[in-house]
Amino acid sequence: MSVLIETTLGDIVIDLFVKERPRACQNFLKLCKLKYYNFSLFHSIEENYVAQTGDPTGTGKGGESVFRFLYGDQARFFEMESLPKLRHKRAGAVSMVNNGDDMHASQFFITLADDLDYLDDKHTMFGQVAEGFDVLEKLNVAICDELHRPYQDIRIAHTIILDDPFDDPAGLVVPSRSPSPTVELISSSRIAVDEDVQDNDGRTEEEIQREIEEKDTKARAHILEMIGDLHHADEKPPDNVLFVCKLNPVTTDQDLEIIFARFGPIKCCEVIKDKRTNASLQYAFIEFEKPEHCENAYFKMDNVLIDDRRIHVDFSQSVAKNFQWQRQGW
Repeated sequence: MSVLIETTLGDIVIDLFVKERPRACQNFLKLCKLKYYNFSLFHSIEENYVAQTGDPTGTGKGGESVFRFLYGDQARFFEMESLPKLRHKRAGAVSMVNNGDDMHASQFFITLADDLDYLDDKHTMFGQVAEGFDVLEKLNVAICDELHRPYQDIRIAHTIILDDPFDDPAGLVVPSRSPSPTVELISSSRIAVDEDVQDNDGRTEEEIQREIEEKDTKARAHILEMIGDLHHADEKPPDNVLFVCKLNPVTTDQDLEIIFARFGPIKCCEVIKDKRTNASLQYAFIEFEKPEHCENAYFKMDNVLIDDRRIHVDFSQSVAKNFQWQRQGW
Protein backbone atom coordinates (compact mmCIF):
# COMPACT_ATOMS: atom_id res chain seq x y z
CA MET A 1 0.00 0.00 0.00
CA SER A 2 1.78 3.10 -1.20
CA VAL A 3 1.50 6.63 -2.59
CA LEU A 4 3.66 8.54 -5.06
CA ILE A 5 4.14 12.18 -4.11
CA GLU A 6 5.39 14.38 -6.93
CA THR A 7 7.19 17.43 -5.53
CA THR A 8 8.96 20.32 -7.19
CA LEU A 9 12.23 18.69 -6.12
CA GLY A 10 11.41 15.21 -7.40
CA ASP A 11 9.28 12.15 -6.64
CA ILE A 12 8.84 10.35 -3.32
CA VAL A 13 7.20 6.93 -2.86
CA ILE A 14 5.78 6.24 0.59
CA ASP A 15 4.89 2.76 1.83
CA LEU A 16 2.01 2.86 4.29
CA PHE A 17 1.49 0.81 7.47
CA VAL A 18 -2.20 0.13 6.89
CA LYS A 19 -2.44 -2.71 9.43
CA GLU A 20 -0.71 -0.87 12.24
CA ARG A 21 -2.19 2.60 11.50
CA PRO A 22 -5.50 2.06 9.66
CA ARG A 23 -7.10 5.38 10.62
CA ALA A 24 -4.13 7.54 9.70
CA CYS A 25 -3.56 5.64 6.45
CA GLN A 26 -7.19 5.90 5.43
CA ASN A 27 -7.16 9.63 6.12
CA PHE A 28 -3.95 10.12 4.12
CA LEU A 29 -5.04 7.98 1.17
CA LYS A 30 -8.44 9.61 0.82
CA LEU A 31 -6.99 13.13 1.10
CA CYS A 32 -4.58 12.14 -1.68
CA LYS A 33 -7.54 10.86 -3.69
CA LEU A 34 -9.31 14.19 -3.21
CA LYS A 35 -6.13 15.94 -4.47
CA TYR A 36 -6.20 17.83 -1.18
CA TYR A 37 -2.41 18.01 -0.96
CA ASN A 38 -1.86 19.42 -4.46
CA PHE A 39 0.21 22.63 -4.36
CA SER A 40 0.80 22.40 -0.59
CA LEU A 41 4.05 24.00 0.53
CA PHE A 42 6.72 22.34 2.60
CA HIS A 43 6.19 25.18 5.03
CA SER A 44 8.73 24.11 7.68
CA ILE A 45 12.05 22.33 7.18
CA GLU A 46 14.61 21.76 9.93
CA GLU A 47 17.95 20.33 8.88
CA ASN A 48 18.58 16.77 10.10
CA TYR A 49 15.13 16.80 11.68
CA VAL A 50 11.85 17.00 9.74
CA ALA A 51 10.19 18.48 6.63
CA GLN A 52 6.57 19.39 7.32
CA THR A 53 3.75 19.84 4.78
CA GLY A 54 0.08 19.04 4.20
CA ASP A 55 -1.41 22.43 5.15
CA PRO A 56 -3.17 24.10 2.18
CA THR A 57 -2.87 27.48 3.89
CA GLY A 58 0.92 27.16 4.08
CA THR A 59 0.92 28.58 7.60
CA GLY A 60 1.27 25.45 9.71
CA LYS A 61 -2.04 26.29 11.39
CA GLY A 62 -4.51 24.93 8.83
CA GLY A 63 -5.62 21.60 7.45
CA GLU A 64 -8.45 19.18 8.10
CA SER A 65 -8.94 15.44 8.04
CA VAL A 66 -10.92 13.65 5.36
CA PHE A 67 -13.54 12.89 8.01
CA ARG A 68 -14.48 16.56 8.11
CA PHE A 69 -15.66 16.24 4.48
CA LEU A 70 -17.83 13.29 5.52
CA TYR A 71 -19.17 14.27 8.95
CA GLY A 72 -18.78 18.03 9.29
CA ASP A 73 -16.63 20.42 11.32
CA GLN A 74 -16.75 18.30 14.48
CA ALA A 75 -14.68 15.69 12.63
CA ARG A 76 -11.90 18.03 11.52
CA PHE A 77 -9.44 16.09 13.71
CA PHE A 78 -9.07 12.41 14.55
CA GLU A 79 -7.30 10.74 17.45
CA MET A 80 -3.70 9.64 17.19
CA GLU A 81 -2.89 5.94 17.04
CA SER A 82 -0.17 4.75 19.40
CA LEU A 83 -0.41 0.95 19.31
CA PRO A 84 1.46 -1.02 18.21
CA LYS A 85 4.50 1.19 18.81
CA LEU A 86 6.45 2.32 15.77
CA ARG A 87 9.84 4.00 16.01
CA HIS A 88 11.36 6.88 14.06
CA LYS A 89 14.56 4.92 13.52
CA ARG A 90 15.33 5.73 9.89
CA ALA A 91 15.28 8.88 7.80
CA GLY A 92 12.13 8.93 5.72
CA ALA A 93 9.68 8.05 8.49
CA VAL A 94 6.30 9.66 7.74
CA SER A 95 4.07 10.82 10.62
CA MET A 96 0.94 12.84 11.21
CA VAL A 97 1.56 16.12 13.03
CA ASN A 98 0.19 16.23 16.58
CA ASN A 99 -1.85 19.41 17.07
CA GLY A 100 -1.03 19.41 20.79
CA ASP A 101 -4.06 17.45 21.98
CA ASP A 102 -3.07 14.08 20.51
CA MET A 103 -5.24 14.84 17.50
CA HIS A 104 -4.43 14.89 13.78
CA ALA A 105 -5.83 16.58 10.67
CA SER A 106 -3.99 16.69 7.32
CA GLN A 107 -0.48 17.89 8.16
CA PHE A 108 2.34 15.37 8.11
CA PHE A 109 6.14 15.38 8.25
CA ILE A 110 9.00 13.31 6.86
CA THR A 111 12.07 12.76 9.01
CA LEU A 112 15.42 13.84 7.55
CA ALA A 113 17.73 11.89 9.87
CA ASP A 114 18.03 8.53 11.62
CA ASP A 115 17.27 7.79 15.27
CA LEU A 116 14.80 10.57 16.07
CA ASP A 117 13.41 8.57 18.97
CA TYR A 118 12.15 11.66 20.81
CA LEU A 119 9.35 11.78 18.19
CA ASP A 120 8.10 8.36 19.26
CA ASP A 121 4.72 8.29 21.03
CA LYS A 122 4.18 11.98 20.21
CA HIS A 123 3.06 11.63 16.60
CA THR A 124 1.37 8.86 14.65
CA MET A 125 3.99 7.31 12.38
CA PHE A 126 2.10 5.71 9.50
CA GLY A 127 4.58 5.27 6.65
CA GLN A 128 8.15 5.06 5.42
CA VAL A 129 9.79 6.54 2.34
CA ALA A 130 10.68 3.68 -0.01
CA GLU A 131 12.01 5.72 -2.95
CA GLY A 132 13.15 9.30 -3.35
CA PHE A 133 15.89 9.65 -0.75
CA ASP A 134 17.65 12.06 -3.12
CA VAL A 135 14.63 14.36 -2.65
CA LEU A 136 15.00 14.10 1.12
CA GLU A 137 18.64 15.17 0.74
CA LYS A 138 17.52 18.23 -1.23
CA LEU A 139 14.92 19.05 1.42
CA ASN A 140 17.53 18.71 4.13
CA VAL A 141 19.81 21.35 2.60
CA ALA A 142 17.04 23.84 1.73
CA ILE A 143 17.92 27.36 2.89
CA CYS A 144 15.35 28.54 5.43
CA ASP A 145 14.68 31.55 7.63
CA GLU A 146 14.69 31.62 11.42
CA LEU A 147 11.16 30.15 11.43
CA HIS A 148 12.36 27.21 9.29
CA ARG A 149 10.38 28.35 6.25
CA PRO A 150 12.27 27.83 2.97
CA TYR A 151 13.20 31.01 1.14
CA GLN A 152 12.34 29.30 -2.14
CA ASP A 153 8.95 27.59 -2.44
CA ILE A 154 8.97 23.79 -2.37
CA ARG A 155 5.58 22.28 -3.13
CA ILE A 156 3.71 19.04 -3.54
CA ALA A 157 2.69 19.07 -7.18
CA HIS A 158 0.56 15.95 -7.33
CA THR A 159 -0.26 12.76 -5.44
CA ILE A 160 -0.85 9.38 -7.10
CA ILE A 161 -2.26 6.43 -5.17
CA LEU A 162 -0.41 3.26 -6.14
CA ASP A 163 -2.41 0.93 -3.91
CA ASP A 164 -5.44 1.67 -1.72
CA PRO A 165 -7.00 -1.17 0.33
CA PHE A 166 -9.79 1.01 1.73
CA ASP A 167 -13.18 1.36 0.07
CA ASP A 168 -14.30 4.95 -0.46
CA PRO A 169 -16.66 5.99 2.36
CA ALA A 170 -20.22 6.85 1.42
CA GLY A 171 -20.45 10.54 0.71
CA LEU A 172 -16.85 10.98 -0.41
CA VAL A 173 -16.96 13.10 -3.57
CA VAL A 174 -13.85 12.39 -5.64
CA PRO A 175 -13.00 15.00 -8.31
CA SER A 176 -12.82 13.79 -11.91
CA ARG A 177 -9.60 15.75 -12.40
CA SER A 178 -7.09 17.67 -10.35
CA PRO A 179 -8.73 20.95 -9.30
CA SER A 180 -7.19 24.15 -10.64
CA PRO A 181 -5.33 26.12 -7.98
CA THR A 182 -6.73 29.38 -6.64
CA VAL A 183 -4.64 32.54 -6.73
CA GLU A 184 -4.52 32.49 -2.93
CA LEU A 185 -3.23 28.91 -2.95
CA ILE A 186 -0.23 29.57 -5.18
CA SER A 187 0.51 33.12 -4.04
CA SER A 188 3.75 33.45 -2.12
CA SER A 189 6.02 36.22 -0.93
CA ARG A 190 8.96 33.86 -1.30
CA ILE A 191 11.09 32.94 -4.31
CA ALA A 192 8.93 31.11 -6.84
CA VAL A 193 9.41 27.41 -7.48
CA ASP A 194 11.24 27.84 -10.80
CA GLU A 195 12.95 31.15 -10.05
CA ASP A 196 16.74 31.37 -10.28
CA VAL A 197 18.30 32.95 -7.22
CA GLN A 198 20.67 35.64 -8.46
CA ASP A 199 22.26 38.94 -7.56
CA ASN A 200 20.24 42.10 -8.26
CA ASP A 201 23.25 44.43 -8.29
CA GLY A 202 23.29 46.90 -11.16
CA ARG A 203 19.57 46.77 -11.90
CA THR A 204 16.97 49.41 -11.18
CA GLU A 205 13.97 48.77 -8.94
CA GLU A 206 11.71 48.91 -12.01
CA GLU A 207 13.78 46.25 -13.80
CA ILE A 208 13.74 43.98 -10.75
CA GLN A 209 9.96 44.39 -10.35
CA ARG A 210 9.39 43.68 -14.04
CA GLU A 211 11.46 40.51 -13.77
CA ILE A 212 9.51 39.40 -10.69
CA GLU A 213 6.23 39.89 -12.55
CA GLU A 214 7.51 37.95 -15.57
CA LYS A 215 8.65 35.08 -13.36
CA ASP A 216 5.33 35.07 -11.52
CA THR A 217 3.52 34.76 -14.86
CA LYS A 218 5.84 31.96 -15.89
CA ALA A 219 5.30 30.13 -12.60
CA ARG A 220 1.53 30.29 -13.05
CA ALA A 221 1.90 28.96 -16.59
CA HIS A 222 3.96 26.03 -15.32
CA ILE A 223 1.24 25.25 -12.79
CA LEU A 224 -1.39 25.29 -15.54
CA GLU A 225 0.83 23.02 -17.60
CA MET A 226 1.20 20.70 -14.62
CA ILE A 227 -2.56 20.33 -14.14
CA GLY A 228 -3.19 19.93 -17.85
CA ASP A 229 -4.73 23.31 -18.74
CA LEU A 230 -1.80 24.10 -21.07
CA HIS A 231 0.05 21.83 -23.45
CA HIS A 232 3.29 23.55 -22.47
CA ALA A 233 4.22 26.52 -20.30
CA ASP A 234 5.34 28.71 -23.23
CA GLU A 235 2.05 28.30 -25.08
CA LYS A 236 0.61 31.64 -26.20
CA PRO A 237 -2.85 32.64 -27.43
CA PRO A 238 -3.23 33.02 -31.22
CA ASP A 239 -2.89 36.56 -32.58
CA ASN A 240 -5.73 36.19 -35.08
CA VAL A 241 -8.51 35.39 -32.58
CA LEU A 242 -10.74 38.07 -31.09
CA PHE A 243 -12.56 37.64 -27.77
CA VAL A 244 -16.02 39.23 -27.62
CA CYS A 245 -18.06 39.48 -24.41
CA LYS A 246 -21.10 41.19 -22.87
CA LEU A 247 -23.22 39.83 -25.71
CA ASN A 248 -26.98 39.79 -25.73
CA PRO A 249 -28.16 36.19 -25.19
CA VAL A 250 -30.07 36.38 -28.49
CA THR A 251 -26.96 37.20 -30.56
CA THR A 252 -25.96 34.26 -32.76
CA ASP A 253 -22.81 33.07 -34.51
CA GLN A 254 -24.25 34.19 -37.83
CA ASP A 255 -25.02 37.67 -36.49
CA LEU A 256 -21.44 38.19 -35.34
CA GLU A 257 -19.95 36.78 -38.51
CA ILE A 258 -21.97 39.19 -40.65
CA ILE A 259 -21.01 42.17 -38.46
CA PHE A 260 -17.28 41.36 -38.19
CA ALA A 261 -16.76 40.13 -41.76
CA ARG A 262 -16.23 43.71 -42.94
CA PHE A 263 -12.78 43.64 -41.32
CA GLY A 264 -11.61 40.61 -43.27
CA PRO A 265 -12.29 36.94 -44.01
CA ILE A 266 -13.38 34.92 -40.98
CA LYS A 267 -12.32 31.29 -40.55
CA CYS A 268 -14.55 30.54 -37.57
CA CYS A 269 -17.02 32.40 -35.36
CA GLU A 270 -18.67 30.83 -32.34
CA VAL A 271 -20.81 32.06 -29.49
CA ILE A 272 -19.91 29.83 -26.53
CA LYS A 273 -22.86 27.93 -25.09
CA ASP A 274 -23.64 25.96 -21.97
CA LYS A 275 -23.11 22.28 -22.75
CA ARG A 276 -26.25 21.19 -20.92
CA THR A 277 -28.79 23.89 -21.77
CA ASN A 278 -27.30 25.16 -25.04
CA ALA A 279 -27.92 28.70 -23.76
CA SER A 280 -25.51 31.46 -24.76
CA LEU A 281 -22.83 32.26 -22.18
CA GLN A 282 -22.70 35.73 -23.74
CA TYR A 283 -19.14 35.60 -25.04
CA ALA A 284 -17.58 34.43 -28.30
CA PHE A 285 -14.35 33.79 -30.19
CA ILE A 286 -13.86 35.06 -33.74
CA GLU A 287 -10.96 33.67 -35.75
CA PHE A 288 -9.80 35.82 -38.67
CA GLU A 289 -7.61 34.60 -41.49
CA LYS A 290 -4.98 37.25 -40.77
CA PRO A 291 -3.82 38.96 -37.54
CA GLU A 292 -4.16 42.43 -39.09
CA HIS A 293 -7.89 41.83 -39.65
CA CYS A 294 -8.22 40.90 -35.99
CA GLU A 295 -6.35 44.05 -34.98
CA ASN A 296 -8.63 46.26 -37.10
CA ALA A 297 -11.71 44.74 -35.49
CA TYR A 298 -10.23 45.28 -32.03
CA PHE A 299 -9.75 49.01 -32.60
CA LYS A 300 -13.15 49.54 -34.24
CA MET A 301 -15.62 47.34 -32.35
CA ASP A 302 -15.05 47.89 -28.65
CA ASN A 303 -18.16 49.34 -26.94
CA VAL A 304 -20.23 49.04 -30.10
CA LEU A 305 -23.98 48.44 -29.68
CA ILE A 306 -25.16 44.99 -30.88
CA ASP A 307 -28.68 43.80 -30.12
CA ASP A 308 -29.09 46.56 -27.51
CA ARG A 309 -25.88 45.53 -25.68
CA ARG A 310 -22.58 47.39 -25.72
CA ILE A 311 -20.04 44.67 -26.35
CA HIS A 312 -16.44 44.52 -25.21
CA VAL A 313 -13.69 43.10 -27.47
CA ASP A 314 -10.12 42.18 -26.75
CA PHE A 315 -7.35 40.05 -28.18
CA SER A 316 -7.91 36.51 -27.00
CA GLN A 317 -6.04 35.60 -23.82
CA SER A 318 -7.21 32.00 -24.15
CA VAL A 319 -5.36 29.03 -25.64
CA ALA A 320 -8.68 27.31 -26.20
CA LYS A 321 -8.18 27.61 -29.95
CA ASN A 322 -5.12 25.39 -29.60
CA PHE A 323 -7.41 22.80 -28.06
CA GLN A 324 -9.83 23.17 -31.02
CA TRP A 325 -12.47 24.95 -28.98
CA GLN A 326 -14.85 25.19 -31.88
CA ARG A 327 -15.04 21.38 -32.10
CA GLN A 328 -15.33 20.72 -28.40
CA GLY A 329 -18.16 23.13 -27.60
CA TRP A 330 -16.20 25.59 -25.48
